[in-house]
Amino acid sequence: MTSQAADGPDMVAASRRSKITPEREREFFDAVLEQIRECGYESVTMEGVAASTRCSKSTLYRQWKTKPQFVAAALRANRRVRFAGIDTGSLAEDLRQAARAAGEWSGKDTRLLHALGHAVTADHQLAQALREALVYPEIAALQEMLARGVARGEVRADHPALEYIPAMMFGVLRVRPVLSGQYADSDYLTRFVEATVLPALGLTQDPGCRSRDD
Repeated sequence: MTSQAADGPDMVAASRRSKITPEREREFFDAVLEQIRECGYESVTMEGVAASTRCSKSTLYRQWKTKPQFVAAALRANRRVRFAGIDTGSLAEDLRQAARAAGEWSGKDTRLLHALGHAVTADHQLAQALREALVYPEIAALQEMLARGVARGEVRADHPALEYIPAMMFGVLRVRPVLSGQYADSDYLTRFVEATVLPALGLTQDPGCRSRDD
């Protein structure tokens, strides 16, 4: 292999990318997501992120060719499952704990969802990254909670409300800032679950406390 072949475009690009450490990459991702929350997607530029993180804009452009690619990578790297590990042995209590957990991160994540609202309708890659980071993991965790409740006999497998529980949980997170100018915090979401989600599933009482006539 000649020296020229060894130093071809692919090798040079890989060498350049390798200079960004995981810690530095995390700094870039945190910076772009925070700027989107504060200023909105349209106002954020690669140049602005470069300035705030004290790097050259060419560093960002070498790694991520466009702003949508950069933001999509940041979203995927930010993927977290907030509902992971919730398993109390009771579907009603699982949903209450999910409400409390959602309330703890609703400010940051709901701001991000709203800030990306128009952009994700125009960019399929960005929309998919947003769903993978903030939506799909939580829906999967909720569906696991519901499946455990069905397996324990707390809810019928054919209960018509089961399909809509993720939409109810995510919907209230998105809509409360629009209706009242406030994010759905843990207290609000817990009350929402008690007043709306549990009755929809027929879980207004713990199974052991239901009347013998039910």
